Amino acid sequence: MEITVPAVGESVFEALVALWRKEDGAAVRRDEVLCELETDKITFELQAEAAGILHITVPAGQTVKIGAVIGSIEDAGAAAATKPTGPTVAAPPPFVMPAARKLAAEQGIDPASLSETGTGGRVTVADVQHALAGQTPPAAAPIAPQPAPPRTGHPPAEPEKNRSRRVPMTPIRRRIAERLLQARQQTAMLTTFNEVEMSRVMALRSQYQEVFRQRHQVSLGLMSFFVKASVEALREFPEVNASLDGDDIVYHDFYDLGIAIGAEKGLVVPVVRDADRLRFHEIEQQIADYGRKVTENRLTIADLEGGTFTISNGGVYGSLLSTPIINPPQSAVLGMHAIQNRPVERDGQIVLRPMMYLALSYDHRIIDGRTAVQFLKRVCTLVAEPDELFLEV
Repeated sequence: MEITVPAVGESVFEALVALWRKEDGAAVRRDEVLCELETDKITFELQAEAAGILHITVPAGQTVKIGAVIGSIEDAGAAAATKPTGPTVAAPPPFVMPAARKLAAEQGIDPASLSETGTGGRVTVADVQHALAGQTPPAAAPIAPQPAPPRTGHPPAEPEKNRSRRVPMTPIRRRIAERLLQARQQTAMLTTFNEVEMSRVMALRSQYQEVFRQRHQVSLGLMSFFVKASVEALREFPEVNASLDGDDIVYHDFYDLGIAIGAEKGLVVPVVRDADRLRFHEIEQQIADYGRKVTENRLTIADLEGGTFTISNGGVYGSLLSTPIINPPQSAVLGMHAIQNRPVERDGQIVLRPMMYLALSYDHRIIDGRTAVQFLKRVCTLVAEPDELFLEV
């Protein structure tokens, strides 16, 4: 049975064989994960459609066209008839940490050959680095002794070429680069900033968190507040939910919000459909489901297509302030940031309050500055005083 690269979307034409989970000649079970494939939009796993012996024809690191044959599975019975019988015990594959797997792939090292010093028999980055340090260099012709360098008090500098690595961009990283460049070159992008006090949101989360989790089996996060607030603001300022098509402005009377999620290989933006019709727990459940899909390489092209507005939370990485970039053909993106206690004036007194900077990047061809500022102020008001949004819980 041939193993082919499946079609995953109309606009996807090639895929990178990122990693083989099984070795050439290994026995595989039906539905067992064989390899990871990476396109310019998603990374996904390919499973065995039958049990048998795996034969790999395209090694990891090569890019192939959709529909290409990258290996085959030979019937285990037929394979046994052509090979001498004998008791064999296959060693279980090591569990390789994601960062270690990435470094091993870049250096051309088989993870199965590495030591497993991490907790629970995991292969860590340190294991890969130790393997690199212990590799035997290729044999070379004898070199005549060289005179010792003069003693200067400093060790001789390493050649620059030995301290640099050249690694091809992955398809996802290439696509991200193209989209960022497209946004810069094809939109008249400006950014406006504001800040919002998070005291009430934090109090509501603390008050309702336990009952919310028990009732809905998901935590009450910050993102659902911003999704709800954004939808209400988008209703009032429809230009922010619009897109440009030639000389026409297309106004969307639906609210499909993209939620930026950081993945190991780059940022992905799955879409929460019809966010205006969802309750808080449904928004949180969809975001949690997308997070699991990203971790397990189960995102589909359909998960990423068709958003009308995007929210990105750089605060989870500690960002205090940044300028988010529009996700074309959308006309705006909202950037959330880290919460910090800052001195603010309240009723004539200087007090500390948990504050968050918000940034709205927008396409000035569609949205004027006044609309952008008013939209962002409305989001800030709704988040700072979210009781009307939270009445449904």
